[in-house]
Amino acid sequence: MTTLSTPSGRSGPPETPSTPAAPSTPGTASEPAAESEAAAVSGPECGAQADPGERHRLTTLQGLAALSLDAMASVAYGPEAIVLVLAAAGGVGLGHTLPVTLAIAVLLAVLVASYRQVIAAFPDGGGSYAVARAHLGRRTGLVAAASLILDYVLNVAVSVTAGVAALTSAFPGLYEHRLPLCLGVLVLVTGVNLRGIVDSAKAFVVPTAVFVGSILTLIAVGLFRTAPVSTEAAAGHASALGESATTVGALLLLKAFASGCSALTGVEAVANAVPSFRAPAVRRAQRTEVTLGVLLGVMLIGLSVLIGRFHLQPVEGVTVLAQLADASLGHGWGFYVVQFATVVLLALAANTSFGGLPVLMSLLARDNHLPHLFRLKADREVHRHGVAVLAAVAALLLLFSGGDTNTLVPLFAIGVFVGFTVCQTGMVIHWRVRRTGRWRLKAALNGLGAVLTGVSAIVVTATKFTEGAWLIVIALPALVVLFERVHRAYGRIDERIGLGLVPQPPRRERSLVIVPVSHLSRLTCEAVNAAVSLGDEVRAVTVTHPDAEDRAESRALRRDWERWNPGIDLVELHSEHRTIGRPVSEYVRRIHRYHPGTRVTVLIAEVEPERLWQRLLQNQRGAVLAHAVRRDTEAVICRLRFRLTDTEQASKSRNP
Repeated sequence: MTTLSTPSGRSGPPETPSTPAAPSTPGTASEPAAESEAAAVSGPECGAQADPGERHRLTTLQGLAALSLDAMASVAYGPEAIVLVLAAAGGVGLGHTLPVTLAIAVLLAVLVASYRQVIAAFPDGGGSYAVARAHLGRRTGLVAAASLILDYVLNVAVSVTAGVAALTSAFPGLYEHRLPLCLGVLVLVTGVNLRGIVDSAKAFVVPTAVFVGSILTLIAVGLFRTAPVSTEAAAGHASALGESATTVGALLLLKAFASGCSALTGVEAVANAVPSFRAPAVRRAQRTEVTLGVLLGVMLIGLSVLIGRFHLQPVEGVTVLAQLADASLGHGWGFYVVQFATVVLLALAANTSFGGLPVLMSLLARDNHLPHLFRLKADREVHRHGVAVLAAVAALLLLFSGGDTNTLVPLFAIGVFVGFTVCQTGMVIHWRVRRTGRWRLKAALNGLGAVLTGVSAIVVTATKFTEGAWLIVIALPALVVLFERVHRAYGRIDERIGLGLVPQPPRRERSLVIVPVSHLSRLTCEAVNAAVSLGDEVRAVTVTHPDAEDRAESRALRRDWERWNPGIDLVELHSEHRTIGRPVSEYVRRIHRYHPGTRVTVLIAEVEPERLWQRLLQNQRGAVLAHAVRRDTEAVICRLRFRLTDTEQASKSRNP
């Protein structure tokens, strides 16, 4: 693999490329080595030689808060998705809520066990992408990566809209302001993540604990009740229950299972972000994955039991979780604690994407499938470009949906299931190749998971196609095509610049520096001083136009130039049009034509204003000229920044 790296030692904020190792390939010893290496760093002595960046990485508790919010918060809309489907068959259909949830819990156990193994086998992160790339080929890996990207982006939009839906369930008067509320929450979460994943994890520990505690309390209290304490939340709202039916078909149960599997979103996030954990990263990530699975399974099953116990019916405008809180805790402070905890956690569940997607995009950039800028990290271990792109696309989805969760959930599930299926299939091949202890049992579990998630993907796509799922059907292959085109573009660049080849010995060429000028000033003097230091020969050029005013200015410049007499020729370039870029680029091309061995540098002097807003006062001629020369010639462009404050201070020091 070849990559284009950015120069080291540059000025400005410390921003360096991340360097995750390449995923292992079948038949090599790299994966066992990775596992043994992870075990080797688990001892207490690893803290003595800690990486300076360790303090910006996650502990197990912080990982649970930063990367598991999506999965845990999905209990707010996962059971509701099941109920809404089964409600079409009336009360008989709702009676199957618990069996469907138990089936989902079984799949959850399979997924957690699988991703625990993925973490050990692929400690550099990437999840489904890393597994597919290693065992199913590069193109299948790109399909997995595309599905993960769609999953992460939609997770942000779904989490934010679901959180706002919980808020409007408690305060119906805010319903008309859903979209502004969604965008405000998105801006807040993005800002926190730009400060670093550890800072965001610390901020989310308390809300996560409050949410999990409130849900477990709701379940525990509800199990001791035989009837709802209150139904005030649902009073006055239209029921979404369909007409009673005597039987429930297998297709309806399968559709309910597929819809309820939206509660499994985020299970893979820990495996995607293993490098974000402190050493021993593998062990910490595995503990986080198991803890997540246990908490999620308990909450899903407990809420489903209460749905059946209270004979809950879905109503318009009120979430299922809000009705359960009302029925179990009453319409008092307990109800509002659950709602506020749900609002906060669903809003912050988007943090799972902000923790996982930038790492995935970094891996894709490493493999030349995305621009290399996505590999850059800021000083707080933040892939800021990935964070910014994620926030921008999520904002577009919020605008597209108008802040409605039901518009986004059908889109959400497809990408999730595609990624699950690809990962499970890849792990089956992994066990067949490695043949470690009890590999047949592990392969069977992964195979079962692949079948279940694959069937769910087909069912959701077929049943939700006209409701917006067609968008994912188009977006998924479009992303794969984008990855391929970026990869080919980098391949052509590598070939043209001879990346990886030993270059020819350096040779000296005649150097000519061209300095565009329009008047005499200290800026012109600084530009000429820099030019004579750079090249063997320096020429100043000025562009003149045929109108009388420009001819007068040209004569004045010629007169002043001769009076100054810097020992450099001033060349006048005549142009019929009022442009500066084309005449200078044509002059450079003539030099290349008649003197092909000359290295031409165009030095463009520009004022660096003291205040940012003063950039609006500049005419931007330097940018226009640089663009024209870069587009039309092979000349080197040097843009000299003349800093007003520095120059004034230097002048005062020379003339006290």
